[in-house]
Amino acid sequence: MTTVPSPCINWCDINPENGYCRGCYRTLSEISDWSELSNEEKLKIWEVITTGKLQVTK
Repeated sequence: MTTVPSPCINWCDINPENGYCRGCYRTLSEISDWSELSNEEKLKIWEVITTGKLQVTK
């Protein structure tokens, strides 16, 4: 079974205004829980990141 890759780009900087990482656009809980998430849960996060549903100020 193939696992969904992390969106991490090794630029970890949490925006204090909204709680999202400026590098991968995940929350701290999504980052810390990543290895425990199911592929389905990871794909949902990827969908939010790649479809632009998440409006984050860099």
